[in-house]
Amino acid sequence: MAVVVASAPGKVLLTGGYLILERPNAGIVLSTNARFYAIIKPIHQDLKPDSLLWSWTDVKLTSPQLSRQTEYKMSLKNSTLQCISPRDLANPFVEQAVQYAVAAAHTILVEKSQKDLLHKRILHGLDITILGSNDFYSYRNQIEARGLPLTPEALASLPPFSSITFNSDANGANCKPEVAKTGLGSSAAMTTAVVAALLQYLGVVKLPLSSNPLLRVESEDLDVVHMVAQSAHCIAQGKVGSGFDVSSAVYGSQRYVRFSPGVLSSAQVAANCLSSQEVITDVLKGKWDHEKAKFSLPPLMTLLLGEPGSGGSSTPSMVGAVKKWQASEPQKSQETWKRLSDANSLLERQLNALSMLAEEQWETYKQVLNSCSNLKCEKWKEHASDARKEAVVKALLGARDSIVNIRCHMRKMGDEAGVPIEPESQKKLLDATMNMEGVLLAGVPGAGGFDAIFAITLGESTNKVTNMWSSRGVLSLLVREDPRGVSIENEDPRIRGISSGISAVNIN
Repeated sequence: MAVVVASAPGKVLLTGGYLILERPNAGIVLSTNARFYAIIKPIHQDLKPDSLLWSWTDVKLTSPQLSRQTEYKMSLKNSTLQCISPRDLANPFVEQAVQYAVAAAHTILVEKSQKDLLHKRILHGLDITILGSNDFYSYRNQIEARGLPLTPEALASLPPFSSITFNSDANGANCKPEVAKTGLGSSAAMTTAVVAALLQYLGVVKLPLSSNPLLRVESEDLDVVHMVAQSAHCIAQGKVGSGFDVSSAVYGSQRYVRFSPGVLSSAQVAANCLSSQEVITDVLKGKWDHEKAKFSLPPLMTLLLGEPGSGGSSTPSMVGAVKKWQASEPQKSQETWKRLSDANSLLERQLNALSMLAEEQWETYKQVLNSCSNLKCEKWKEHASDARKEAVVKALLGARDSIVNIRCHMRKMGDEAGVPIEPESQKKLLDATMNMEGVLLAGVPGAGGFDAIFAITLGESTNKVTNMWSSRGVLSLLVREDPRGVSIENEDPRIRGISSGISAVNIN
């Protein structure tokens, strides 16, 4: 039986922080080249003659980065998992992904020949390995321990899929792993990769190969992956979120409006009393009213993400504080949200205008961006020497004005709600970044806080920003925008090595 490898990208929420939680507010979410991988293969190569009568099969989950292996028994009747390893090793996101993907397979494959093949594949057991690109996690401690500077080059020198360090208890024994994250949506990418790999392995969907870009089109198969992954992620995290992280993991960069919570809230309740197959049947028949439109950064622009190393932030607690403020100050909060929504929409329009200008007048667009990449923004107007160049410069400056307004309203919302959406340390860093040559945008992604900052640079100005960040103790990640969504890989990622110039590591 063939091995299946699926991957799904992490995300950066450029606009729509907090607003994206409520319809019909939109957010721009960029998918990245940081990807989670799920590798599926059989545990048993051969089946015993009486194996077709078995009511249970084996499932093994391996996470090399955590040095963990968890074993389960899966019921063939209702697709539920029973952990036979120590329970504290379990990963609820992967567990739900497995249960709902297998349940979806039972629901979707209706012909007898399909059912028989599904039954045999499950009886062979499911050996699942998950791997996350280094950019999902913080490796500041490892870099500093090696005496290396906080630079992208130092980060790139780490082997791909590096181990995540463990905390120690008072006796020095290993306890829960220290998983300082960078805010790229690791749980959503991981859940999506596992769901996609299983649905492909079990013959439910046929997903695009990463090596064949011509096949990267939206399809019913992608929609199935999306619905199953949203369900699994929702049940695992115990609440119905906005879903933008799962949607971008499936479809790639996009303009996103969330689905009505009711499409999954009933599933969340039903999961306590119904089988996963009954729940997923209802989910697949549900009215999914989310909106997604393809989006990507205009040409000659680069997304940068920096890790300030000033401690993480709890997104759920920040969201809770903002909701509390909304309830206590409905009129004031509504006014702030309206201004923020308008600023978000304006930024989206300016970026779309730049993409259109690049398509319609490429040489002019390229000339203006290359010139502006070496200048601070107050000098950009000097290159608006004719109407065509003026249109490009006007859109660039309009985008800058929009992010300034977005940041202002986000800070105001944070002050009113009593949470550090753009903390003072981040504000100073972002102001310094925005004041550099060739910087179009800078801000805090998603819900904000201390987790990360982003910048969008023009032309060849990237190195200037990463050098400045390094001088201020900010580690520039290797993340860049990659508009692709979920895909099937041709080989185990550890064979080819994800980062260029890095040697492969052995397969288990």
